[in-house]
Amino acid sequence: MRPAERSRNDRFEHYNRAIFRFNQQLDKAVARPVAVAYVKVTPEPVRSGVSNFLANLSYPVVVVNDALQAKPKQFGRDTARLVINTTLGIGGLFDPATKLGLESRDEDFGQTMGYWGVPSGPFLMLPILGPSTVRDAFGKVADHFTEPKTYYVNSTTLSWGLTGAGLVDKRAGLLDAEAALNRYFDQYAFIRNAYLQRREFLIYDGNPPDDPAPEEPDDSAPDSPTEAK
Repeated sequence: MRPAERSRNDRFEHYNRAIFRFNQQLDKAVARPVAVAYVKVTPEPVRSGVSNFLANLSYPVVVVNDALQAKPKQFGRDTARLVINTTLGIGGLFDPATKLGLESRDEDFGQTMGYWGVPSGPFLMLPILGPSTVRDAFGKVADHFTEPKTYYVNSTTLSWGLTGAGLVDKRAGLLDAEAALNRYFDQYAFIRNAYLQRREFLIYDGNPPDDPAPEEPDDSAPDSPTEAK
């Protein structure tokens, strides 16, 4: 997707930038301090175990979308990964599947819709959840109903606790990327463009179709570290 196309796809930019500023303020006031404290007081092996557990807990979403995309080989590998990490990995606390060559994959219903040709629709910046598109926002709702915790976690407190733990774990994983992001003058444009590029990359399993059209300059935002300096 060319820079000019990404810019034209942001028809809700005024709203999106307002939500982006809200997310930044919330991050500065709450999310980042909590993530920093979590990293500071929690040993790395424990953090690794929490990350593994949360990833394994939501991995059925990947398996379901493998099936929906009619990818039998990938479905078999991801099912094997889920079973191995749930059993040998003690509920997902450890990740023996990766050592056996069953790498983690990223599939969701937004990708499934894109795989079958559903357009992404305009870019959206969601409160707390961050970058998305209209298609991916609907996909998040569908993914919610394929997560096992939706059905077997009956306690509201536990459900919110798992959600909160996932947000803290995700934010902690982004701490090392802050320095690189701060190099960009327009962080919103960078995040938008990076998100749309990555989603296209994932939908096509790393082999997006070639764009024969020449790239057009995007005057709305820098797209490279050199331009951002």
